[in-house]
Amino acid sequence: SPLMEQLIFFHDHTMVVLILIVTFVGYIMFYLFFNFLVNRYLLESQEVEIIWTILPAIILIFIAFPSLRLLYLLDEINNPSITLKTIGHQWYWSYEYSDFLDLEFDSYMVGTVDLSESGFRLLDVDNRVVLPMNSQIRMLVSAADVIHSWTVPALGMKADAIPGRLNQISFFINRPGLFFGQCS
Repeated sequence: SPLMEQLIFFHDHTMVVLILIVTFVGYIMFYLFFNFLVNRYLLESQEVEIIWTILPAIILIFIAFPSLRLLYLLDEINNPSITLKTIGHQWYWSYEYSDFLDLEFDSYMVGTVDLSESGFRLLDVDNRVVLPMNSQIRMLVSAADVIHSWTVPALGMKADAIPGRLNQISFFINRPGLFFGQCS
């Protein structure tokens, strides 16, 4: 999904910043370990203190702005084409297509004994959710008994299912495929 692509870009951006910091600090430590010369003007200098105070703040801004942008993108709710209501139970999930009358089903995990040769252990279910591609999807998530967490890692989606509370997430699928979810 586009949100997962943005999450991957943010991860790569943050890793580049962290690699630059670790490389710079490692170089300075290596240089100081083998250098026995001391500059007395560098030890008590306000300019150096200003630099090592302002530089981390600038680095944090380079990480914080993309992070805040991504947080707002993840919470943005567009005009959905379809709404899927998801209710977590112990050991299974119930799904209801709210836009259609009487279209609801339960989805149980397939046991290892009943699993086909091409099935995925601990991921396959007996009734799969079918969602359209290239359309905005709204999902309402709740639970009937205990706290659950509905997640599909490939789509970058995760929502807590809490009894008595209705959480809403929105996502967009731009590639066809079989995406596995988990209760994490």
